[in-house]
Amino acid sequence: MREHITITITDAHNDLKQYNLNKVVKKIALYAALFLLFFILVLMGSILYLNNSVKESEAKKAEIDKAFTLLQMKNRELHSSIDQTQKELNQKQNELYEVSNSLAEIEALIGLKPSKKLTLTQRVDLTKLTSENIAVMLEFIPNGSPVEYKGITSKYGWRMHPTLKKKEYHPGIDMRAKYATPVYATADGVVEYAGYHKRSGYGNLVIIDHNFGFKTYFGHLSKVKVKAGEFVRKGDLVALSGNSGLSNGPHLHYEVRFISRPLNPYKFIKWGVDNFNEIFQKEKNVPWQSLIATILKIKILKNHKQAQQSSPSAQK
Repeated sequence: MREHITITITDAHNDLKQYNLNKVVKKIALYAALFLLFFILVLMGSILYLNNSVKESEAKKAEIDKAFTLLQMKNRELHSSIDQTQKELNQKQNELYEVSNSLAEIEALIGLKPSKKLTLTQRVDLTKLTSENIAVMLEFIPNGSPVEYKGITSKYGWRMHPTLKKKEYHPGIDMRAKYATPVYATADGVVEYAGYHKRSGYGNLVIIDHNFGFKTYFGHLSKVKVKAGEFVRKGDLVALSGNSGLSNGPHLHYEVRFISRPLNPYKFIKWGVDNFNEIFQKEKNVPWQSLIATILKIKILKNHKQAQQSSPSAQK
């Protein structure tokens, strides 16, 4: 027979109540088991939750580490880019300094005086001569030889006159040329004088008035091929060389003048596209700065006028 404990309790009314201890123990054990099971479940749930949280935290940490590494790479790239940009900036500054110095040399070469009020771009624009600008200057300013070049028989400046036998200033050059050698205009212009000029001793003389204050004189001619008031282009035949006037033999007397002041024609005879800038250094009696500025201004005004004429409003 299984042993068990019975507890009997008598209340105030002498009522008896009996409790089987084995049933109580079973209930306690059941409750304890349920509580333990609940505790285990809660514990397992907590462990699973914490484990999941740890994994999420590790994943986030991994993402943060990856983002931080990427940020460090970008930061290094940025620093590298900044260093490279700084190097390029320093290089550009050095190049700009060299350009400014070179520009100053060009300005000095053509007689320009740098102004602090002008930007570097404006200074460049002032000295920048395009092929069209060069063509304009070589078209309107005397250049090249008026006859087939065979040499000089008498230079520009003080000399002993071959006929008068006294020292005098020679305002031009005498170019070696056989009798009746073709003489050509050295720039576009209008014929100011064409005929015999006794007072100067030049005999048959042609004077051509060019643009920008320049004039050319052709003396001792055998024959004049143009008339006063006639427009001529560079390369047009204007006369034939000769021995007229105060001369001791066939040749061409050639002068280049600027605002009536004689210049050394030899510099202009040797002036052309190949050595275009040399004249600015060799001939200091011409204000090339204002002349170039005027040519550039004419070009700008011409372009502005063409732009206005080609605009839709102008075509209506």
